[in-house]
Amino acid sequence: MPAAPAADDAAPELSIIVPAYNEEARIGRAMAELGAFVRDRGLRAEILVVDDGSRDRTAEVVAAHAADAPCARLVRQPRNMGKGAAVRRGVAESRGRWVLFTDADQSTPIAEWDRLRDALDRGAHVAIASREIAGAKRIVPQPWYRRAMGWWFMTLRGALIAPGFIDTQCGFKGFRGDVARAVFPASSIDGFCFDVEILAIAIRRGLTVVEVPVAWTDDPASRVRVVRDSLGMFRDLVRIGWRMRRGRYDAPKAP
Repeated sequence: MPAAPAADDAAPELSIIVPAYNEEARIGRAMAELGAFVRDRGLRAEILVVDDGSRDRTAEVVAAHAADAPCARLVRQPRNMGKGAAVRRGVAESRGRWVLFTDADQSTPIAEWDRLRDALDRGAHVAIASREIAGAKRIVPQPWYRRAMGWWFMTLRGALIAPGFIDTQCGFKGFRGDVARAVFPASSIDGFCFDVEILAIAIRRGLTVVEVPVAWTDDPASRVRVVRDSLGMFRDLVRIGWRMRRGRYDAPKAP
C-alpha cells in the first residue's frame, strides 16, 4: 500500500478539482465559496476547474475569477467528454498532498472536507462522502424517483462490484494525492459511473476506502438525466464487474 504523502513545501496541501459542463450560472458562486474556504483556513491549495467542453460562458466566468485568485486555474477539455474524463484530467493536473473532487453545485459544502481529511489522517487511502450512513444529513432530499433509482443502482452495484458500501455516487471524494494519481490513470469510464470504477480499482489494489457521513442538499438543476443516464450507468456497472473479474484493475506486476 502507498505510504502517507510526504511533506513537500513546494506542493499544495490540497488540490480541489471541480468538473464543470455548462455551469456559467453556478460556477462563480462555487469558486467564491472554495476561495473563501482556502483563505479562511490559510491552506496552500489549488483549485482546478475542468471545463468539459462547455457551450456556454463557463470558461469565461472561471477565467475571470481565476484572475483574482492565484490558487485557481482553468483546465479545458477539447470537447465534452463526460464527468469521469473531466475529473481524471483534473487529477492528472493536480499536485496536492491531498486531492478532493467536488461538484459545481456545491451540494456538499466544502467545509465537509474536514470530515474526509480526518478519515485520511486516520489511515484511509480514499474517503468518500455518504448521504446515507448514520450521521449524514440531507438538508433538502432528492425527489422520490431519484431515490428509487439510487436504491436499484446500489443493489446492482453491491451484487456485481462493491458490497458493503451504501452511497458511492455523492460527488465529493477525497484521496491521498499519490493514491489518486496512481488509481485514476487506470480508469476509463467517462460517465457518471466513474466513481464506481475508481472504487473497484482501489478495492482490487488493497487500498482502504471509507464512507464518511456529510451534510448534503439536493439541487433541482442536477445534470443527471434519470432515464438516459440510468441506462448508461447500469451498462457501465456490468462492464466494470466484467473487468474486475478479468483482473483488469489489479496492480501492475513488478517486472
